[in-house]
Amino acid sequence: MALVTIVNEDKTLRTHEEIASGLASHGIDYERWVPAHPIADDASAEEILRAYSREIEELKLRGGYVTADVIDVNPQTPGLEAMLAKFNREHWHDEDEVRFIIAGHGLFHIHSTTGAVLAIEVEAGDLIRVPRGTLHWFNLCTDRRIRAIRLFQDTAGWTPHYTESRVDEGFLPVCFGLTHLAMTS
Repeated sequence: MALVTIVNEDKTLRTHEEIASGLASHGIDYERWVPAHPIADDASAEEILRAYSREIEELKLRGGYVTADVIDVNPQTPGLEAMLAKFNREHWHDEDEVRFIIAGHGLFHIHSTTGAVLAIEVEAGDLIRVPRGTLHWFNLCTDRRIRAIRLFQDTAGWTPHYTESRVDEGFLPVCFGLTHLAMTS
């Protein structure tokens, strides 16, 4: 399950109810899809999309999404650092950013309209929707692995619009949850 820290308040949300309610108060949707469909570690993108086709179709209807794909990133991904550099600076999109995590971990930072910064560590089973126009940035956790279903409202996908605020520079690009303490010690 996700772990959410409201950085400015030094407050951590840990239960599903706290997380969903806390994120909703900042316009972020969060769901937990459990039990997840059994997917082999080496399953193709097509197999993953087929396994989750019912859920994907429901999301398409709810959010006006027209296409879905699978992103699969690991430490051996060619050009990983350049890819991450596109997303770990504060930016926003003209459409929602929707991710259902299949494997690995990631860290969304949300810079809300209230000025609060939320750090949302996501893992397998987490579904997050960051609405269009929301200031945010993203990075991988210490496992440098994420596999996720992405949904888009435009078949061309979205483009990051950078704020150049440099707010992101004041935050560590690592996950802080208990799931990663064993990996770093």
